[in-house]
Amino acid sequence: MSGIGSRHPALGHYGGVAAVRSSRSGRGGPLRRAGRAVGRALRLPFTAAVRGVRKATHAHGAGESGLGKLIELHAVNGAGDVMITVALASTVFFAVPTDEARGRVALYLAITMAPFTLLAPVIGPLLDRLPHGRRAAMAGAMLTRAVLAILMSTAVITGGLELYPAALGVLVASKAYGVVRSAVVPRLLPPRFSLVRANSRVTLAGLLATGIAAPIGAGLHQFGPRLPLYGACVIFLGGTVLAFTLPPKVDSAKGERRARLVPVPVPGVVAERVRNRREKRGKPRKPRRPGLRAVGPGVLHGLQANATHRALSGFLIFFLAFLLREHPLSGQSEAVSLGIVGVAAGAGNALGTAVGAWLKARGPEVIIATMLGIALAASILAALFFGGVMMAVLCAIAGFSQALSKLSLDAMIQRDVPEEVRTSAFARSETLLQMAWVVGGAIGIALPLNGVLGMSVAAGLVALGALAAVRGLLRAAGRPGGAPRVA
Repeated sequence: MSGIGSRHPALGHYGGVAAVRSSRSGRGGPLRRAGRAVGRALRLPFTAAVRGVRKATHAHGAGESGLGKLIELHAVNGAGDVMITVALASTVFFAVPTDEARGRVALYLAITMAPFTLLAPVIGPLLDRLPHGRRAAMAGAMLTRAVLAILMSTAVITGGLELYPAALGVLVASKAYGVVRSAVVPRLLPPRFSLVRANSRVTLAGLLATGIAAPIGAGLHQFGPRLPLYGACVIFLGGTVLAFTLPPKVDSAKGERRARLVPVPVPGVVAERVRNRREKRGKPRKPRRPGLRAVGPGVLHGLQANATHRALSGFLIFFLAFLLREHPLSGQSEAVSLGIVGVAAGAGNALGTAVGAWLKARGPEVIIATMLGIALAASILAALFFGGVMMAVLCAIAGFSQALSKLSLDAMIQRDVPEEVRTSAFARSETLLQMAWVVGGAIGIALPLNGVLGMSVAAGLVALGALAAVRGLLRAAGRPGGAPRVA
């Protein structure tokens, strides 16, 4: 064999393989190269987009700290939620006449929002008991919505009552994710990165994903009412996996204590007597568990103001949805009319988020008070000069003021709430804000479809919030050390 191989190298083992490869490459080389080139060309837009998104989300140390992963996870969350929203809106709202739609939405509120109002106060304390399982909690919220999306895929066609309990489960899972996400952000801050900047990045990613997924969901719905729910299921399954890629420090509870939103101290004289008796008996003073009121009234006033903005948002969503379906904008269909005010609100929200990142947490009390004043002025003008333009302007200002006020509240919590209770404080405050949104939505669904009346009620809601919060916010801003640190 060695002789043959030496006399005829081409028939040897390596020589034969080389000859075969050379023959194949000669016959199929150009086709293969062309195929690879076409494949690269087709993949290039997607791979370039992924690289661009990854570069943006991981910039300024966000990739090293893990914040970039949370930004991507929140984008997935926003895309999945809007897919389910498109499917529900088409079934509960658009698929039936206006009168029947109002009854369906009222039923939706009664079956989903009312139980949620009872469950919301439990979400924060329950998640407080899972400090070592935040990644699992976010993954569980994603997986729950993936399963419920499949369960709802039949109900969206029949419109049966089983749709509403499933929608309640989606709502609770979504808000539970939001609470945990707010609690996680402080643990993923990059060096020299303020909390308001981090939250603005996370929020903006969710808004962008929502804006991209909404028309995709509407397009899928044209081919079948189930398809947006199938899309939501796939998105949430991806989010389930992505949640476990967050850094392990997300699950660390080192140095944390649970915060009480409203502490219950013993009133003045009685409290002093109790302390004196304990000292006479040689017992040390019992340390009081920190709460938001104990760390500064500015935080509570900021929370009141943000609850006002959330209530206004819920009110406008439900009231204008029915008003514009019954009385569309001049020369426009009901879908286009709703789209105009929806785009206005989304643009205002995105602009507020961008401005919040640019301001870098300067003067949060003044910012929140100013936003309340602007929202009040816009709602009064909308009531006095009611029309399509003023409705769009009010929605844009409501979105702008809500986003900027929430980012400013985050900065106040970062500054005033001790590190050991800050995570819990975010969970409690987020729960209360969601409850305020529910209350505003209930008011909007109960009102008659009169535009001037509705805008007057909106102005009244904002005025009550301004009376309760603005004075306290300005006082807190005038105190020494009231200005937040810029991280």
